[in-house]
Amino acid sequence: MTSFQKIIDVETIRETQRARGLATILAIGTATPLSYINQDEYADYYFRVTNSEHMIKLKEKFKRICDKTMIKKRFMLLTEEFLKENPNMCEYTSPSLNTRQDLGSFTPLLGKEAAIKAIEEWGLSKSKITHLIFCTTSGIDMPGADFQLTKLLGLSPLVNRLMVYQQVRVYVHGLVWICFRL
Repeated sequence: MTSFQKIIDVETIRETQRARGLATILAIGTATPLSYINQDEYADYYFRVTNSEHMIKLKEKFKRICDKTMIKKRFMLLTEEFLKENPNMCEYTSPSLNTRQDLGSFTPLLGKEAAIKAIEEWGLSKSKITHLIFCTTSGIDMPGADFQLTKLLGLSPLVNRLMVYQQVRVYVHGLVWICFRL
């Protein structure tokens, strides 16, 4: 076999592996932590847990900002009880990296919950998954939560993954649209 024939064979293989037509999102799964704070209570909660209730003008400004958002509930892993047990999480100069990294293990577990919902909605086998987009505002591990999720679900390591951290809702919708329009 000549090297020219090898090149043709590689190109043939690559061509057969390419998808035809537009990529499509077939299912979306979401998951949130169980605890939440209603938005109208969030300013009081935030200033209470950070021991900042003495900052009255700043708290009033924060309440006005909270009132103008469209957010109804804030789902969060950090409960008031957890923050009382870990006061280093609320103090500006206090070391809290280890505590925060320990919390990162929950991100892939929430991702698994969301993925199972999406897979059930889709109705096909996990082995047919070709792409995984994982969006979160948390998770600081390397390898990332997307990699951890592929292991938790037993997906092939060849699944194409896109990890989006610290997103804002509009940004993510734009990003997903761009990714699938290419």
